[in-house]
Amino acid sequence: MKSVIVVGAGIWGSSLALRLAESGWRVTLVEQHTPGHVRQASAGETRLMRCAHGTDDWYARMAWKARDGWRRLGERAGEGLFHEAGLVWFAGTHDGWESDSARVLRKLDIPCEVLDPSDGARFFPEFRGDDLAFLLYEPHAGVLRARRATQVTARLAKAAGVELVRARATPADGAAVEVDGEVRRADRVVWACGAWLPGLFDVPISVTKQDTLHFAVPPAWVTPGTPAWCDYDSSTYGHGDVDGVGMKATSDQEGRPYEPEDGERAVDAESVERSREYLARRFPSLAGAPVLFSQVCQYALTPDAEWIIAEAAPGVWLLGGDSGHGFKHAPVLAEYVAGILDGTHEPEARFGLHERLPARGLRTSGLIG
Repeated sequence: MKSVIVVGAGIWGSSLALRLAESGWRVTLVEQHTPGHVRQASAGETRLMRCAHGTDDWYARMAWKARDGWRRLGERAGEGLFHEAGLVWFAGTHDGWESDSARVLRKLDIPCEVLDPSDGARFFPEFRGDDLAFLLYEPHAGVLRARRATQVTARLAKAAGVELVRARATPADGAAVEVDGEVRRADRVVWACGAWLPGLFDVPISVTKQDTLHFAVPPAWVTPGTPAWCDYDSSTYGHGDVDGVGMKATSDQEGRPYEPEDGERAVDAESVERSREYLARRFPSLAGAPVLFSQVCQYALTPDAEWIIAEAAPGVWLLGGDSGHGFKHAPVLAEYVAGILDGTHEPEARFGLHERLPARGLRTSGLIG
């Protein structure tokens, strides 16, 4: 039986551990906290599930396939993890990122609609779109209950035979990790430790502080019912109230550098002000809504917003740099990475440890939700 040690029980690590265990691997999953701990990026209450990715069709295809994976996971867990509430993109120009996305979605036969801004009244109790060129609607997109999905995936992994070890791991020579003074070896080691990865390996990743905000809103703004929404040009996104924590309305702009281990967990006043300014423009009656819930997340960013899926040494694999748009792909990404570890296929060259140059239009495609 082949063996693997996966370090990090966020959604990527837990999903991979589950997939490998069900494929016949002996799996050890090492996590310094607990699955769903607030210091994990995966522990945000929600993430968006959508397929629009500008001109990129690789991520769009993967996201479309991941929808089925989330449904199956929810069925196994006996609870809904994905609200297929739809998602509306607010396009500021006729020839921007949303137009590119619409062309790719149509080419891939992924349902979408290009609508007039006045159609916003179909989706939201209140909507102001007089500054928009059009709306791009993804009817099968929606919202993932992220923190709960991470906990559920880790629980299913344990039920599938994964050994979950609560400890901090550090690299050891070869395909091995050191845990509590003990060196553990396996056929493969996968480091899927998110914002901690650049502290352990020489990878092109920076970590930034991302504040997420949820506002107290009337019952008409509940999701499902109210769709998710994204404004690419202003780097703002949100959705209706999910699980009683309020309507999410927050910025995707890159925050300041952040230390994931002991960084402050309070949101910045500037973040609240930025979200209120956007609410006043798009949903005016919500401009004065009180903040009901706030949370600090972190992005693990590569300069070009492409992931890292690469072999750093024989048998040692690095998995990270999700750049804000990795969560939704997790079920099918696990399948993809499992195939790499099995030797079925090689990773895409775009995910290698080469020099990364900034590319406009990719970072904001994160909009993690």
